[in-house]
Amino acid sequence: MAEVWTLAEQRHGILSEVSFELLNRGKKLAEKLNSPLSSVILGYCVKKEDINELILRGADKVYVVDDKHLENFLIEPYARILVSLLDEYNPHIFIAAATTLGRTLMPYIAIKKKTGLTADCTFLDIEENSNNLLQTRPAIGGNILATIKTPNTRPQMATVRPHSIKPALPNSNRKGEVIYKKYNNEIFKSRTKFIKFIKDESQQVTVQDAKIVVSAGRGIGKKEKFKMIGELADILGGAVGASRDVVDRGWKTYPHQIGLSGKTVSPLLYIANGISGSVQHIAGIQTSENIIAINKDPDAQIFKLADLSIVGDLHEIVPLLIERIKEYKAREAKR
Repeated sequence: MAEVWTLAEQRHGILSEVSFELLNRGKKLAEKLNSPLSSVILGYCVKKEDINELILRGADKVYVVDDKHLENFLIEPYARILVSLLDEYNPHIFIAAATTLGRTLMPYIAIKKKTGLTADCTFLDIEENSNNLLQTRPAIGGNILATIKTPNTRPQMATVRPHSIKPALPNSNRKGEVIYKKYNNEIFKSRTKFIKFIKDESQQVTVQDAKIVVSAGRGIGKKEKFKMIGELADILGGAVGASRDVVDRGWKTYPHQIGLSGKTVSPLLYIANGISGSVQHIAGIQTSENIIAINKDPDAQIFKLADLSIVGDLHEIVPLLIERIKEYKAREAKR
């Protein structure tokens, strides 16, 4: 029976959360196809508890390739192994996260397999009667959503935007099959060499990794006013986000942009300041646990999604909020 595959990711020996997000995506597809759901994990010294975690989170099978040559990501050996696995098992669908690894690896594999690939999807579904994978992604700068099919080739491949769905929850009663695969040294040859990893320190906390995100839109008024947004983010231990309009105006840089044409976030708390709530922005924040919106317009679209709505001038509310949080922290420090 043709399977649905997801690519599990490791970062420095730690299983990435996007692996569980993909299992949540894959589960819905596998149920509609009445197919097994599998995960593939490549690396070195792959932990048994990580393999078991994939099973608890929804994988019926886990394909494991554990070798010293796979300690660091190199495109050629990773791709050769995955192409070999795809040739051997012929899954119906293969999805990965639209991370640096996924964006690099999946197009390379798609070319080798002579199949289609839709990148940066925000929604996946199965077409009735045909069992084709419906792959929806933003297009034309995020102004429309396009649904794409690859009906004539297999596997159907897609990368999925991180944080666009909640991770699959563990189920302690689940059981699954673990399949270890071994390959000879020829498959690990590479024309590139890993030298060292240099961490990006341009942002202390990125918007996608932050538990708290404080964002502002055009309602902030001007670039200089982002200072108070940054101060609020700092005292909360969060990151600064921005709407596309703000980035287009040059008030913040692209790494801060949230929405279909920017980053998708899923923090515990999202604070939207002067953001009206366009469809593109809403799509980038809808998996947030709690949303607080501050806007002068009582009819702003953002209020339909917000858990707490504050109708008022952000230039009055945010400084007051900063002051009260500082007072609270000072009291707690004295206890």
